[in-house]
Amino acid sequence: MQSTVTESDVVTVQHLDQSNYARWDQYVKESTDGTFFHLSGWKEVIERAFGYPVYFLYSERAGKITGVLPLGQLKSLLFGNTLSSVPFCVYGGVVADDEASATSLRQAACDLADKLGVDALELKNRTPSDAGWPVKDLYVTFRKEISADPDENLKAIPRKQRAMVRKGIKAGLSAETVSGCDRFFRIYSESVRNLGTPVMPLKYFRVLREVFCEDCDVLVVTHEGQDIAAVMSFYFRDEVLPYYGGSIPLARNLKGNDFMYWELMRRCGERGIRIFDYGRSKVGAGSYSFKKNWGFTPEPLHYEYYLVKASEVPEVNPNNPKYQMLIKAWQRLPLPIANAIGPLLARKLG
Repeated sequence: MQSTVTESDVVTVQHLDQSNYARWDQYVKESTDGTFFHLSGWKEVIERAFGYPVYFLYSERAGKITGVLPLGQLKSLLFGNTLSSVPFCVYGGVVADDEASATSLRQAACDLADKLGVDALELKNRTPSDAGWPVKDLYVTFRKEISADPDENLKAIPRKQRAMVRKGIKAGLSAETVSGCDRFFRIYSESVRNLGTPVMPLKYFRVLREVFCEDCDVLVVTHEGQDIAAVMSFYFRDEVLPYYGGSIPLARNLKGNDFMYWELMRRCGERGIRIFDYGRSKVGAGSYSFKKNWGFTPEPLHYEYYLVKASEVPEVNPNNPKYQMLIKAWQRLPLPIANAIGPLLARKLG
């Protein structure tokens, strides 16, 4: 007897338009695997801040969304041509209710990558897909549950790191949430210059605040009236993600970074946030050690690649030897020059 395919069995893949933003975001927020970086707001952010082509795909069965995959394309002579989920984000990849929906979305992404003629398609998965694609094991993430009780959170920090937090408190540091991005940008731009990294354009941070509103804020740490550290954080469900952070050299002796992240943790715990997501780090990097010192356990990220024109997984990261001379030269640039030309490069890094 021949089986009959009904409408409820057929999975189709659609491109997101503005009329379906609410449906998309509701699906992301209700999905166990959904993240802040799957939200439809990133489509507007990337389009407004950079003007890059974006392709937000969703699978549908009988009029119901069954999966999402946000994609964006970055193309440059220096860093290559990549279709990524999602540019400027650390998580991404397919979120789907079932394997049929996941397979449909991956295939649609591969077809799009072939059509665009990119070097590679990159899916920034937090969990492996078992699709058999090449994987980059360079990155880990750090996530930990926090309490509503500040004392419990402080006690959960290993002794040596807890001492750093207390030194920051004793130094008389203070913190405040600010409405704009200018104070944050002055600190952040200097911090990334010192690391040898081009800074993202100020417009990008302003668009993030405008698009995500109360789900994106800035905390600034001051000492005797001087701004010494700042962090821009994202909020999703009961999670906080301190995403863009930096400090000036003065903050090192004052333990400004230690105080800043503790103050963010304290505030978030008291307001009902239960997951502190310290975010992505390269294995062995300074930020990797810093986060481990807080008692966070590294969790591998599973970045998977479908190769189109590339013969191997792209290595667009500071560990690539071909970027070392650029990094060292960048560290020596006067800050005004770095801030003037940095956004032209940073916008291509994704």
